[in-house]
Amino acid sequence: MALRAGRGGTGRGTLFERESELAAVDEALGELTGTPDGGDPPERPHGALLAVAAPAGLGKTTLLAEVRRRAAGRGCTVLYARGGDQEQRVAFHVARQLIQPQLAALPESELRARLGSWYAIVGPALGLCADSDGAPPDPQGLRDGLDWVLTHLAVQRAPMVLVLDDAHWADPESLSWLAAFAPRAEELPLLMVVAYRPEELPGHGEALRGLPGRSGQRPLGLEPLSAPAIARLVRESLGAHADDVFCRECWAVTAGNPFEAVELTAKVHDRGLAPTESGAHLLRDLAAAVKGSGLVARLERLGASTVRFAWACAVLGTETSPELAAGVAGLGAEEAADAADRLRAARILTGEVTAEGTLEFVHPLIATAVYRAIPGGVRVALHGQAAWTVLNAGLGPSAAARHLLETHPDGDGWVVRQLRAAARETVRAGAPDAARRYLARALREPPPFEDRAAVLYELGSASLLTEPATTVNHLRAALEETVTDPALRHGIVYRLSQVLAHSDRLAEASEILAREIRTTGDARVRLRMQAEQFMWDAFRADEPDSPARSRRLARLADRLTGRDLTERYIIGLRTWDATLRGEPVDVVLRHAERALEGGLCWAADDDRGFEVPVLVAMAFMYADRPGRTEELFVDGIADFERAGWHGAHLSFAYTLLAYVRHRRGRLAEAEDFVRAGLRLARRVGPGTPAHWYASGTLVEVLLARGRIAEAEEAAHTHGFGPPFPAAVVFPDAQTVYGELLLALGRTKEAAAELGAAGRRLDPRGMRNPGWCPWQLHLARAEAHEAPERALALAHDAVDRARHFGAPSAIGQALRTAAAVSPRAARGKLLEESVAHLERSPAGYELACSLVDLGAEARRSGHAKDAADHLYRGLETAAGCGADGLVERARDELAAAGLRPRPLRGAATDALTTRERAAAACAVRGLYPAQTAAELHLAETDVVRLLSAVYRKVGTDQAGLAAALGT
Repeated sequence: MALRAGRGGTGRGTLFERESELAAVDEALGELTGTPDGGDPPERPHGALLAVAAPAGLGKTTLLAEVRRRAAGRGCTVLYARGGDQEQRVAFHVARQLIQPQLAALPESELRARLGSWYAIVGPALGLCADSDGAPPDPQGLRDGLDWVLTHLAVQRAPMVLVLDDAHWADPESLSWLAAFAPRAEELPLLMVVAYRPEELPGHGEALRGLPGRSGQRPLGLEPLSAPAIARLVRESLGAHADDVFCRECWAVTAGNPFEAVELTAKVHDRGLAPTESGAHLLRDLAAAVKGSGLVARLERLGASTVRFAWACAVLGTETSPELAAGVAGLGAEEAADAADRLRAARILTGEVTAEGTLEFVHPLIATAVYRAIPGGVRVALHGQAAWTVLNAGLGPSAAARHLLETHPDGDGWVVRQLRAAARETVRAGAPDAARRYLARALREPPPFEDRAAVLYELGSASLLTEPATTVNHLRAALEETVTDPALRHGIVYRLSQVLAHSDRLAEASEILAREIRTTGDARVRLRMQAEQFMWDAFRADEPDSPARSRRLARLADRLTGRDLTERYIIGLRTWDATLRGEPVDVVLRHAERALEGGLCWAADDDRGFEVPVLVAMAFMYADRPGRTEELFVDGIADFERAGWHGAHLSFAYTLLAYVRHRRGRLAEAEDFVRAGLRLARRVGPGTPAHWYASGTLVEVLLARGRIAEAEEAAHTHGFGPPFPAAVVFPDAQTVYGELLLALGRTKEAAAELGAAGRRLDPRGMRNPGWCPWQLHLARAEAHEAPERALALAHDAVDRARHFGAPSAIGQALRTAAAVSPRAARGKLLEESVAHLERSPAGYELACSLVDLGAEARRSGHAKDAADHLYRGLETAAGCGADGLVERARDELAAAGLRPRPLRGAATDALTTRERAAAACAVRGLYPAQTAAELHLAETDVVRLLSAVYRKVGTDQAGLAAALGT
């Protein structure tokens, strides 16, 4: 394929032997815009992806230029970008080319309004605004923001065609984003056309190779031109009198490569060579001058200043400013203009030598040949000069950094400063991998002795999300340096302990903090470090003396006032410790409210994690105030989204919100949330803590829904099983796995896992069955083989639950005690279980106890009571989405000779008139009997109304007034 116009593709010419490719383009454009003769556009424009994969010189760019021309002719908005060999390590270089021209002309106020909450997240990456204060976005959050911007543009400026040339040279950040976005094109009025050299596609671009073309077809592959096509090209360029032998030789020496054929005919024309058989023997030498050493020799004949200007352009990369090239080459304006003219005449460069114009090589093959021909020492020096030149031009450290990467280390403090500044810019723009490259190079410079620890710290921080093991090494190395700045040393310690903890190395995290606490003289810093150590110790499964740590924490927290964030974090940790140990609910709630009085930040930017705010929120849930937990989670998720944290942080938030919905008995919603969390976790990476917790929560939700086979498949698919992480979290992974084994009927294996969980948690004082019901599941697992031990376990769990005092925990423990007790005792235990659960927001647990109580009443011959409990249990289970429990209730009703009543419509959170009236009486302190008299209802009806209120509002009886705001 060839155009007589140069690489820019701005002129019209003839395309040869590309009919099928152009037909595919026209068909895709037709589905996007309507028929080519101006017919009505389709009701729903159909986007697509067209991929063009071919070696260099076969005409990808020419084809894409024709795509752009035809798209513009149909009234499409065209976005265009091209990867560059020299710009591959410039983060978001391609993304900026695509999007910046569409938005850069807008006034800042309009741009802010257009981008909304994404302004501060995507603006720095796209060069639309300066960095802002606050935590930088994570890579996934930035990609989500770019998705939103491109989707918004595609809809607002439809139909749209996005063209990316030389994708094999696109920067990793842009290419990974576009590869993930590409499947969405079919859902938008957007045609994406991507061209690349398959043999040069980098590792981060492999996703492109796997993307299907239009309608699932393979990428379009361009073949060399045939001899007749080359003959047509030659005659179009040189005249119809070109004879067959000459044309055949042109085809032979170029192997049908369109680029080489076009360049060859241009050389023939410049030499005034007659296109006849007599001149055919000269073609091989002319063809050699088009590429490789022949091209270099041709360039050298243009003179030293011209060669230096060409080298400068090759170093600077695509769309070079003539002024910058002159600065790098060390030429005056007139001398540079003359050099550019000579290079354009020689068909090496194209473009205008003006203040607004840019220069580029006629073809990437020429740019590559020129760059590789630069002597090594000269090339390094030119990159150093380029870094200085772009900085002087006001293009910033990031523009200079890619050149500094190519220079030799020389102990230059200026180089280190620029690389560190560039790293800060790219981290703020959401490209930590690029920052890591800059800082690694700064470390090799090397930095001045007094700056080495700071560079190591910045390097470790840049690797935090992507390479935790590398982060640990860098931060440990930073601590081994002589750190004269106390604040820097403390920052290194905080960051190191954080990454160790998130790498499941909790003991090491605690030890790092303990050593630093002993040497720190600042009381407030020591308190902050104690808070961090308390937190990581709370998660440790191998903590040597957990009860002693709990006592120290309690003494410290009780005398703190919560005057700053550190004190509130310690009070928050005291809240969580009280929850794990099963201290009375009143104690838990008192400390939780103290921790929240001054505010807890979820998306902190001062090396604080989000763990403590999450722990405080979850403590409310275990205390039967899940509505309060959800309020805190909604605010926390909003913090994450405002900060652009759409990776592990948001995955955790959705997973834990799913767990809260599960505890409230909203299982369908819980499944939706946990699957959303799992999708985010998979993008972060398999085997990460976010992926692990999401997998375990999904298993637990599926078990509650009665989909046991699905739960088993999910565990297998996501690798949820032993060995388990060392961290003690929610839900406890080993306990959930034991519950799965029990549901599968593998009781001995279940007993082994659950027993191990108990031996791990109990000595640490983690005795709250409302938090971790290992005793309850173990009692069921051992009921057949060791009934007395099972009964003792269940009753011990009941005692622990009563001490904690949350109605949901007591009701669940009583139901398990009934299951392993002699038949004579079961009825009363289940009745008490239902009574407690009716005062809680735990809808699923209530449904389980109601069905168990109804089944027990049926077996005892109390048909009326059985019907009442089973009907209520069936309706409650259906409202929860507990499909397995629904079937069991139906079976029990059938066994009692009863038919299920028609189920009511889907439940909502809105209180009915009667429910509001009953709630108002409860807030006034009336007992159910008194409320029944006032409302002229039966006492049982009042109990059921209030039970519905607690489930809808998300609180127990004690928290009703606060939840209703009365």
